[in-house]
Amino acid sequence: MNKKVLITGGAGFIGSNLALRLISKGYDVAVLDNLSPQIHGKEPKKTSPLYRSIDGKVTFIEGSVTQDADWRKAIEGQNIIVHLAAETGTGQSMYQINKYVQTNTGGTAKLLDLLANTKHSIKKIVVASSRAIYGEGKCNCSKCGVVYPLSRNSDDMNAGDFECKCPLCSSDVKMVSTTEDSKICPTSIYGITKYDQEQMVMTVCPSIGVAGVALRYQNVYGPGQSLSNPYTGILSIFSTQIKNGHSINIFEDGKESRDFVFIDDVVAATMLSIEKEEANNSVFNVGTGVATDVVTVATVLKNNYKVNVPIKISGNFRMGDIRHNCADGSKIKKMLGFVPKVEFVKGIGLFTNWVNEQQVQVDHYSESIEEMKKRGLYK
Repeated sequence: MNKKVLITGGAGFIGSNLALRLISKGYDVAVLDNLSPQIHGKEPKKTSPLYRSIDGKVTFIEGSVTQDADWRKAIEGQNIIVHLAAETGTGQSMYQINKYVQTNTGGTAKLLDLLANTKHSIKKIVVASSRAIYGEGKCNCSKCGVVYPLSRNSDDMNAGDFECKCPLCSSDVKMVSTTEDSKICPTSIYGITKYDQEQMVMTVCPSIGVAGVALRYQNVYGPGQSLSNPYTGILSIFSTQIKNGHSINIFEDGKESRDFVFIDDVVAATMLSIEKEEANNSVFNVGTGVATDVVTVATVLKNNYKVNVPIKISGNFRMGDIRHNCADGSKIKKMLGFVPKVEFVKGIGLFTNWVNEQQVQVDHYSESIEEMKKRGLYK
């Protein structure tokens, strides 16, 4: 088995947990990460618990996937690359378009260009894709059967109608679990760039003798995730608001839902994709298959923290957000034997117990919303 693994974004939430798991199994792990202040704070090497968890345990390269020289240094002598490094905020991607394309699409292009044109020892690339590539995902229309809704209409949402519509007859549709062969229809720049990453890896790798695997992660959560990033991670955002005694503004009607998958399960699925040849040249959903609505999330968090803050269902919405998404996990179960083990109630308990042990972070969420308002992306 090839034992040298490079994790890009390896000081992040998924990356640091994966690094520790790999080390425990005898792998030699290198990490390429730019220690973004948005995730790690202003002094990451001193204060970031994510970075500190891997400090001294991995070969750490502070650098960016947008720089050729950093890629050359990072891949030297490696056998496997787990490519997690990316800009990740759905809303933010709608106005920092060039940044997201340069980092996500461009960074992956630089890696593949280097592998296609230089000598290397890379045997496999596992790339982090996202549920965002599906957009609204697979739905069922009572009249038309299985359909794939387009982006929701802002006029409908301004009028308080947040449901997805059938693209054929305009009736309301009902979400069903989204399979890997479902239509790709991203509704944000973030989603577009994640599909770019996935497709480049899955297209180029076979031509250069490298195995490619793409993992379409759902909403990953758990102890250790950044509590200071106001642009991504609903559990972290709500937790920071609650801990500061601030009211929670729930978008739309609060019935929008997500498939929350615990970090340990995500690491387990990623390990299987690294170690099993059956994963080679395939794409997999990584989720639980269970959708949880946002009101439930906010209520459980408030109850777990025992902090009585107001929950306001505002009817506000962000352009680019999806209504629902839920993964069908049949393929990864059949091919790799992956079955998620941590149910949401247990996972959220583990997460809130961890948050209670952390220093309360400054709540910058209102600032991120103001940015969206200025650009006409928040209604």
